[in-house]
Order: sequence, then structure tokens, then C-alpha cells
Amino acid sequence: MRRLFFAAAALALGTFAAGPSLAQQPTRLTFGTDWLAQAEHGGFYQALAMGLYRQRGLDVTIRMGGPQQNVAQNLVSGVVNAQMFSDGFSVFNYTNQGIPMVAVAALFQKNPQVLIAHPGQGNDSLEAMRGKPILISAAARTSYWSFLRAKFGFSDSQIRPYTFSMAPFLADKSVIQQGFLTSEPFAIQEAGVTPVVHLLADAGYDTYSCMIVLPQSLIQQQPQVVQAFVEATIEGWYHYIYRDPTPGNTLIKRDNPEMSDAKIANSIALMRQYGIVDSGDSLRAGIGAMTEARWKSFFETTVQAGVYPATMPWQTAFTTAFVNKGHGLSIKP
Repeated sequence: MRRLFFAAAALALGTFAAGPSLAQQPTRLTFGTDWLAQAEHGGFYQALAMGLYRQRGLDVTIRMGGPQQNVAQNLVSGVVNAQMFSDGFSVFNYTNQGIPMVAVAALFQKNPQVLIAHPGQGNDSLEAMRGKPILISAAARTSYWSFLRAKFGFSDSQIRPYTFSMAPFLADKSVIQQGFLTSEPFAIQEAGVTPVVHLLADAGYDTYSCMIVLPQSLIQQQPQVVQAFVEATIEGWYHYIYRDPTPGNTLIKRDNPEMSDAKIANSIALMRQYGIVDSGDSLRAGIGAMTEARWKSFFETTVQAGVYPATMPWQTAFTTAFVNKGHGLSIKP
């Protein structure tokens, strides 16, 4: 795997190393999202729509993720130069395998992962869900499920396969399922059910989310490209969350025509209400902020859950060199 990574990275970065400087012509960069276009990707689309990447000498292409995309492999193989990841497990998986991929910014201070239940079924706390069947995806088994096992005593016997369909949940009031705060609860409400929603971040699941991850080699060879991409993205998120999101929404709906105005508006409102993008450290240090203390806390949680060895070099999974500078704060009303 490491040999594959270095070969692919050398090929992918050839464009950067051999091409003209930022001042001469735009540097091409392909950024992969973790799912189909949606408001949770809004800051990236906003930066693209407003020309913020172009102003910094970048020619950025956004490549959508989705159910058939292996986003981790896309980054390793060089299909994309940078990738969005929704939790620290995705980054630590690289670290644990000795693959030099690095998180350079966290656009979400809170991970929007939730568990959803029907009202009136006694599932008004995460503790109450212990021992009950829960629909989760395959990816969840190696991420937040380990946190739920360690903190709340959940067991693998509770796991039922989640197929990204609301039908099983709507058909059975005893069913509990996974979701994103900004997505599934809205779809369930539209179907006539007011769900009970538990945000895992409020229960101690302290991983960052919506992270920009890219090869260590790009950081070393073209740090100005990384800084330009991070700064333009931060500005995009400030404009998307606090000002007029119309430019970004236009591109989101172009890439994903099934995304409705109502769903987008609901997602933006919830991201603001819960401080998904802007809360905690980002209020002072700017959107995208990360701290070593928070990464260490999350790593210790994963070690306690038995996911990674205590000897894993977790500090190599991220760098704060491109964030925590208060960039973009002046855009915020």
C-alpha cells in the first residue's frame, strides 16, 4: 500500500512541481467531498462560486463522493489531491498504516453524527439505547460505534445494516438509526414523524469533522498551494454560514439536482444553531481551527476503545500550520 501511495502521489503532484508558479497561471487541484453535494459542503462550493480559489491562483475542481466512491482510496491513488473526511478515524487509519496523509483544517468544530429514534419509545438518552437494535452503516463499525461501545456499553449484537433508506425506520417505531443532524432528521420530519435526535458530539464524541486531508508530500513541496486552498475555503465557509449562500447553493443544486431549497435552508440553520462550523476554538482562532489538545483527547478515546495502539504516532496525523490565524474573522457579521 505504501509503495502504491508514493507512486500515485508522485504522479499526482507532477502538475504542481512542474507547472508554473501561482502568480503565472492557476494551479490545478482536485478536491474530493465525502458524499453527494449538500449544504454540509457549502463553504467549498461557495469559495468556488465566488472565485475565491481563482483569486489565489488555484483552479479547483470539486469531485463528489457518494455511495459508490471509496474516498480514502481516491486520495491514496491520486484521483484527488485533497479529500474531505468526516471524522478523525479516517485520518488515523492512514497514520496507523504508515501512510503520510495529514489533516490541515477542520471546517466543522462539531461532528454532526446523530442517532435517531421515534418519540415515546423510551429512547430519550443514549444510555437508554443500550441493548436495542440500531441501524448503522459498515463505515460506522470502525468509527463512532467504538465510541458508543466504550462510553455507553453498546455491543455489536445491536448492529443492524443501514442501507441509507428511511423506510425501515418509518415502518417500525422500535427502530433506531444513524444519521447526520443536518440530513436524516429533516427527511423523517417531512415523512410525518418528529424524531428524537441525539448529537454524539454533545455526548463526548469530540472528533473534528469536514476536515481537509492531503499528502504530506504536497505540504512539503507546495505549502503555498495548501495555504491558498485553506484560506479560500475558510472565507467560503464564513460567506456561506453568515452571509448570502446563494452562489454556493447554485453549484450544489447543479451537482446534485435532488437537493431542495428547503433541505439546504434547514441544514444551514442547524449548522448555525448547533455551532457545527463555528464554535469553541474557531470563535477566536477562526473557522478551520484545530488544537493538539483536542486531537490528543480524541486519540486517547480511540486507544481506550481498543481501536489504535497507544504507540501510534498520532501527532503526525495533523498540522496546525495553516489554521488558527483568525483568517476570515472580518467577514463574520
